Amino acid sequence: MHFVRYLQHWLGGTGARLQVTDFVPVMHPIRQWADTFPWAALVSAIEQSFDKRFPKKSPRGRRPVPIRVLFALELLKHELGASDEDICHRLRTDFAVMYACGLRDYQVNPSQAHFALPETLCEFRSRMDEALVDDLIAIQAAAAMDEGLVSPAHLVIDTFPSEQGSQRVTDATTLYKAQKKR
Repeated sequence: MHFVRYLQHWLGGTGARLQVTDFVPVMHPIRQWADTFPWAALVSAIEQSFDKRFPKKSPRGRRPVPIRVLFALELLKHELGASDEDICHRLRTDFAVMYACGLRDYQVNPSQAHFALPETLCEFRSRMDEALVDDLIAIQAAAAMDEGLVSPAHLVIDTFPSEQGSQRVTDATTLYKAQKKR
């Protein structure tokens, strides 16, 4: 009963903030996924790129959505196969998505119907240029190598999946066999 009373105040916007980590188990796939990223380095690279290309900041309007939230939403959108509207809705309702976005404590604000709008996510995506994406991939790859998750050796990836046991000949298979004979 005490927990329901606690949630009542929280839902009214007058209670204590909820700790998102209390609601997302350590073994949850989205939490594990989020913990693999070097968020500080990625956000710093995005901020530097945006500051160079979009130097004007206006003090008017509502407070901007943090870059970590927008970048995590963009990555999650592709990881989960969701639309902009779906992933923005999940940010308001799914504690695992909040965790991935770096929101560690949360309190409902009834006056704020939307934290991140699909239009905001679309604008953020339009600001990501090819050079920035290349930098982000390099940061992620360096972090993965530092953690020992991948090897620096070149990988050959077969982009055309086939059924297990299939004898379909591909460029990757041919290259593998040629390297094996050496």
